[in-house]
Amino acid sequence: MPHQTIAPAALALIERYVAAYNAFDVDGMLETLSPDVRFENWSGGQLTASSDGRDAFRVLAEQAKTMFAEREQRVTALAPRGDTLVAAIAWRGQLAVDVPGGPAAGTRLALRGESEFVVRDGQLALVVDRS
Repeated sequence: MPHQTIAPAALALIERYVAAYNAFDVDGMLETLSPDVRFENWSGGQLTASSDGRDAFRVLAEQAKTMFAEREQRVTALAPRGDTLVAAIAWRGQLAVDVPGGPAAGTRLALRGESEFVVRDGQLALVVDRS
């Protein structure tokens, strides 16, 4: 993955976050986040989830991990945009539960999107997922 002009520490931090996400390791994800982290998830232009602070992020992350039997986020490209690092993401997962009005448990999903990261004081201060 190309990552010119990206500080090695920032790249390593994002890699740790993604690896913890893929492993369903909520504590590992939290270790990469600043205490006042802002998280947003956007789907089809709509804000579907958000949180402020590690404790609120933990609640969302614990809920999200129960929805999937498996999931994998893969960074396919990473580039700076101002003070933000923008990652192109290939995501796949298998639902563990039925989605009301949507797909049934066992359905395999694949999405492409991007995640925006802002690193401050060696931690992720902002994570925005868009699909």
